[in-house]
Amino acid sequence: MFRVIPAVDLKDGKCVQLQQGKEDAVLVSLENPVEIAEMWVKRGARVLHIIDLSGAFGGKLKHEDLILEIRERVKAEIQVGGGIRDAKIVERLISAGIDRVIVGTMAVEKVGEVKELASSYPGRIMVAIDSRKDKVVVKAWKEETAFTPIELAKLYEDCDLSLLYTDVDVEGLMRGAAIEKVREVVEGTSLPVYVAGGITTRRDVEEIKKAGAVGVVIGSALYTGKLSLEDVLELEEDS
Repeated sequence: MFRVIPAVDLKDGKCVQLQQGKEDAVLVSLENPVEIAEMWVKRGARVLHIIDLSGAFGGKLKHEDLILEIRERVKAEIQVGGGIRDAKIVERLISAGIDRVIVGTMAVEKVGEVKELASSYPGRIMVAIDSRKDKVVVKAWKEETAFTPIELAKLYEDCDLSLLYTDVDVEGLMRGAAIEKVREVVEGTSLPVYVAGGITTRRDVEEIKKAGAVGVVIGSALYTGKLSLEDVLELEEDS
């Protein structure tokens, strides 16, 4: 299985794309995220990646109503992250039909709780491995941890969950993905790895797929027209 996944990032009720995850570096800002989510699904997306950026910056989910409206309106898998740092919120989202819940800060600070969630909800937890200069960063990418991406992945090797690897150094710049680093992470873990950050061309997607990742999350390149969703959907495959 390989999936091409459009990003629908939420900030202040809008669908936005940021550069390098910086609050004020807004590259794209569009009204009506629900319609945008529906548009990607109509164009063939089978999975959507929804990040509550306001939640990530504030440390608490802010757009739950909007996320659940998207859930009601689209027939596609949905993975959700951004400021989810509490087991109750994870459980609530899964109960509401969210397919995968993404935890980043929580995966570093509350390893035991995340492992319990993975045990209770097999395959429905996704650990975000956000890496800047080969160190995992948390709290909206503002705090560096002692973990390398592979060290954090190894903590969860015994769990039924997936990983989302984002290279923050290239994220949002549309200059290409860091393929060597992707390969290192994919080869360094037995867990399924999705990849985000810097994906700009069809070749990026092809190389990430060849490296063994199970999917790519694409944001800025789709919204600015550098990449056509239909073109890269051709690279999907079913297991």
